[in-house]
Amino acid sequence: MTMGMSLDPAVAARLKRNEAGLVAAIAQQRGSGDVLMMAWMDDEALARTLATRQATYYSRSRQQYWVKGETSGHTQYVHEVRLDCDGDAILLIVDQQGAACHTGTHTCWDGDLLLADSES
Repeated sequence: MTMGMSLDPAVAARLKRNEAGLVAAIAQQRGSGDVLMMAWMDDEALARTLATRQATYYSRSRQQYWVKGETSGHTQYVHEVRLDCDGDAILLIVDQQGAACHTGTHTCWDGDLLLADSES
C-alpha cells in the first residue's frame, strides 16, 4: 500500500487497524438509513475519501485502491464520515447511485436472511 495522500495525524492515531493495516468501512444511504455495503479502508483510502467525497476503498484481492462506481457507474457521494467509539470501524453516509452491491442488488444484505421476527 503506497502512501500518496496523508491522513490527519490526529485521525490516524485513533484508528485501530487489523493486522493488514485496514479498518472496516460501512456505507449507509443518506435519508433511508439503508446499510449498503462493507469494504476496507487504510489510511490513504480514508484520506482520499475525505479529500474528494468519493468513497474510496482498498481491495484486498487486487491490492489496490478503488473508487466506488469508477467502472460500474454506481457511485457513492460521501456526505459524512464517522469513526466509531473504538476507532475500529468507519461509517460513511452516502448518496448511492445505482446498486451498491457488486452482485447488482441495492445492498449487500438483500439476501441470506438468517433470523427475523415472525411478524416480518
